Amino acid sequence: MISRIDLRGDALPEGPALRDLLPRADFDVQAALEKVRPICEDVHHRGDAALIDFAEKFDGVRLESVRVPAQALADALADLDADVRAALEESIRRARLVHRAQRRTAHTTQVVPGGAVTEKWVPVERVGLYAPGGRSVYPSSVIMNAVPAQEAGVESIALASPPQADFGGLPHPTILAACALLGVDEVYAAGGATAVAMFAYGTESCPPANMVTGPGNIWVAAAKRYFTGRIGIDTEAGPTEIAILADDTADPAHVAADLISQAEHDPLAAAVLVTDSPDLADAVEKELEPQVAATKHVDDRIRPALAGRQSAIVLVDGVEEGLKVVDAYGAEHLEIQTADATAVADRVRNAGAIFIGPWAPVSLGDYAAGSNHVLPTGGCACHSSGLSVQSFLRGIHIVDYTKDALAEVAHHVVTLAEAEDLPAHGAAVKARFGWKVPESK
Repeated sequence: MISRIDLRGDALPEGPALRDLLPRADFDVQAALEKVRPICEDVHHRGDAALIDFAEKFDGVRLESVRVPAQALADALADLDADVRAALEESIRRARLVHRAQRRTAHTTQVVPGGAVTEKWVPVERVGLYAPGGRSVYPSSVIMNAVPAQEAGVESIALASPPQADFGGLPHPTILAACALLGVDEVYAAGGATAVAMFAYGTESCPPANMVTGPGNIWVAAAKRYFTGRIGIDTEAGPTEIAILADDTADPAHVAADLISQAEHDPLAAAVLVTDSPDLADAVEKELEPQVAATKHVDDRIRPALAGRQSAIVLVDGVEEGLKVVDAYGAEHLEIQTADATAVADRVRNAGAIFIGPWAPVSLGDYAAGSNHVLPTGGCACHSSGLSVQSFLRGIHIVDYTKDALAEVAHHVVTLAEAEDLPAHGAAVKARFGWKVPESK
């Protein structure tokens, strides 16, 4: 069901050579980019009419309006199962606790007497959030996007999710209910690249946004790439990933269950076990078969994901070598199930989120740990972070110098300007002192 890669024996290669040995899904955003380009431009030129036509083409439903009526949000919340509502409310509460603590305040540095630089943090004015609605429905993604934006102080928040033929062209009612719980009342029935284009260009119904965030399929990722520079994005999210670094102290039933939990997302989902224990590898393989057989989405998602080139059991000589492998892989989700897991986790450099020990499965982070589940994929954890309050803030430097403070450093400014052959830069300082550079004190 799952392949093996044996990296024992010879010294592990460094850098790209090691990354090339590790499993990864095929996810060609560049190829998809050419397919989404005409879609995005049609939305640009025809606005809501294009969105309605694409909803009929891709989602099988003819919309009367792209904007979701306020009554539909209220009805969805009123009809929401009580247990689901309680779970969503607790997820929101925990997410707010974590993200509220991420708020940043202005800080002033007194560089010299009379010369100060302040860094203040200003939220993005308007953001468009995306909640997928294809193979599964993700009200949790509504929470993970909306809460950090709200805690950052974003004034205008809109959300898009694909229209569903089964619900009269509205997004899934659980998505709508989550929006109602969060107070997000600007919601659109738009999916994939069309939703990103709607936020990037704006339409008759939807004003343009400064930023678009949220996970999605390859068409969403391609549209984000297309609009990078026009709008801010969080990341080009690829198929979900789990990597588990485990030794012989790990419970094979737990490890197998966690691999399956990510494989059920999508046939391209990656499930990777890195271990120095052949016995654990054997035991996990034995556990996979009955656990897979006992669950849902077996043939259309889980088996293809586990059997795909993106999933494997990687054998290494020890935990030290395992750390090198998981750092080279840069997983979206990384579980550490080893002896002294906290100390091992502390040495990890590249991961979207780290889950320590047997009682912190990725599923906890997906819903109710308080952490964010919108995380970098495809190895991007080596340079990118997950969604947070910081994602929605911009740092602005405010420079405040007196005449004496400028005079003290003026000769350095002029010297550097002349060294760069930019004399007008120096002249802008000289002009303030009668074109004579003050002598340093």
